[in-house]
Amino acid sequence: MSNFAFDISATDGAARTGVLHTPRGRIRTPAFMPVGTAATVKAMTMDMVRDTGADIILGNTYHLMLRPGAERMQRLGGLHKFSTWDGPILTDSGGFQVFSLAALAKKSEEGVAFQSHIDGSRHMLTPERSIEIQADLLGADISMQFDECTPFPATHEEAKISMELSLRWAERSRSAFGTREKQALFGIVQGSVFEDLRERSAKALTQMGFDGYAVGGLAVGEGFDAMVRTLDFTVPMLPPARPRYLMGVGRPIDLIEAVARGIDMFDCVIPTRSGRHGQAWSDAGPVNLKKACFAEDREPLAAQSDCPASRDYSKAYLHHLVRANEYLGAILLSWHNIAYYQSLMARIRDAIAEGSLDALRQKIVKSSQP
Repeated sequence: MSNFAFDISATDGAARTGVLHTPRGRIRTPAFMPVGTAATVKAMTMDMVRDTGADIILGNTYHLMLRPGAERMQRLGGLHKFSTWDGPILTDSGGFQVFSLAALAKKSEEGVAFQSHIDGSRHMLTPERSIEIQADLLGADISMQFDECTPFPATHEEAKISMELSLRWAERSRSAFGTREKQALFGIVQGSVFEDLRERSAKALTQMGFDGYAVGGLAVGEGFDAMVRTLDFTVPMLPPARPRYLMGVGRPIDLIEAVARGIDMFDCVIPTRSGRHGQAWSDAGPVNLKKACFAEDREPLAAQSDCPASRDYSKAYLHHLVRANEYLGAILLSWHNIAYYQSLMARIRDAIAEGSLDALRQKIVKSSQP
């Protein structure tokens, strides 16, 4: 019996909308999870994040284990109390950051030995340690198995070796997690862009039995066409009664195309990263507020929005803040972007319920074209 009941209320083709029930509240799906890398969604308070309509946020195991430290987090009451976010939290396993950020990372069957990118201190991250940090020390509602994010490009043999290592680590993660009533564990399907490897990974993980299933190893350089092609054959391999999570994606067009293929959950740093670089997201893509054409534009980003950052400030003011490198510029644009992403997910949920997802999809696709 899987933890966290998942009720699917409507479908539209392969897309579905519903609710994932957790002890800390419901998660309306499809859901976008703002990324709270270091116990904070960058440039935002948790009240601001809540007000955008977010039901769940993501925390980064690698960053938190290095600073302020996993054991310290536990002493301070766990990630929820520390950050003041009282809703559900999903944590990644730390695997992606170990391979992408850490200095002198050395992989073995046991795990990954690495040096911190912050102070050079040495650490060992194993499936067992990853689960301990996520579930016990941080207190995540949803933990992820420890895995290796297969780099792109990779040969079939390289992807096979990487995928099989992730499967062995998945078994160890599952064993370390054990039986819990108020926490869930997701498995991660790997296999790069190869259908036979994705199938082998999905079947093995399903046999192990996880509370949800993620598609990993995409949005790593393979490009949009390869990503959606991989989703076309991977998503149908996943158990339909459990939530499906596409990791690290993405742009509005990525989200709606993945939803149309049956994905339920997403996370990405794009909204807040764009906000810190003067970009405001819309259906048509990012708007660059640095451009001189906005210097005297009295219109807000979105006059009908419920978000104050979108509704109450002129583009001229936002342009000024960005050009003057004022902190408030990054705050307001990050706030707008998270609110836009949550509004987009709400529109997607409504469209699925009404059977009109394709019309919204075509609008996003058309407006995203140069």
